[in-house]
Amino acid sequence: MTIDYVSYVGSWALMITLLVSAPMLGFGLLVGVVISILQAVTQIQEMTLTFVPKIVAIMIAIVVFGRWMLATLMEFTSWVFMNIPAIVR
Repeated sequence: MTIDYVSYVGSWALMITLLVSAPMLGFGLLVGVVISILQAVTQIQEMTLTFVPKIVAIMIAIVVFGRWMLATLMEFTSWVFMNIPAIVR
């Protein structure tokens, strides 16, 4: 196993992590910005107001993108298991 191979597997793992978490983080960010703008306009300064909409948005993102996220993770995991003999050498 070479340093290039390890860095390739590590960079691919980081890319998969970013790809799988992006829909949930994006939905949470979008809802957080909308709620923050709404709070600024209405001058409601309640700190707990953003939690419930963010949780609902993240659950919706999991429902919408869950199949794709699972398929991506399964593809990476099966690739890692198939290449265990190459990693051990």
